[in-house]
Amino acid sequence: MTRMVYVRHGESNSTVARVIGGHRTCSGLSPLGVQQAERLRDRWRDHAEIMPDRILASHFTRAQQTAHIVAEGFDGIDVEVDDRFGEHDPGPDCDGMVFDEFIEKHGTGSWAEDPFGITFPGGETLAAFHYRIGTAIRSLTDTQPESTILVVCHGGVIDAAVRLALRTPSTGGFLLSTLNTSITELHLTEPNKWVMRRYGDAAHLAGLPASTAAAAA
Repeated sequence: MTRMVYVRHGESNSTVARVIGGHRTCSGLSPLGVQQAERLRDRWRDHAEIMPDRILASHFTRAQQTAHIVAEGFDGIDVEVDDRFGEHDPGPDCDGMVFDEFIEKHGTGSWAEDPFGITFPGGETLAAFHYRIGTAIRSLTDTQPESTILVVCHGGVIDAAVRLALRTPSTGGFLLSTLNTSITELHLTEPNKWVMRRYGDAAHLAGLPASTAAAAA
């Protein structure tokens, strides 16, 4: 059985500033995001829920920062950067653009209806994004059987992983809203058969604000 444990990064500066934060412009975690990651680190340090064989982080600064904080809860496990688990790539022209400006200029495009439509001009289609995530997961499960792999990544990545595991369409049907530093756990119990053990477990965030004030405005 391969145990895939996904953690969404802590709240990012990009979210607070309401900008499209691709890997080119990501400036890491907000102060609240750091607190969120520390809460998860302390949770796993105090209670041995999992013991990962590997810890992977996407190449985004916010994911790597989260992963390094969380990894402090496990002795002797290094963080490996794997860019296959990066968020849906907006491309160089849209990366760093203020979100309201993007909507005014490009609208919401095809990101909710058509996986092959253009979401971000010059960026990745949703279909290409899902293919990237699916092949990354398949590569890990093929080469790391009987392992527990912790992947610190992004809401879109977790959405894709869940949809692929449940064999649902890449868009439509339902919505997922994955909280920062929440835990989603999927077990591959036999070839191409996944069992969802938990989604969006964020018990460690109790007492923290849901977001910084600027992000909620």
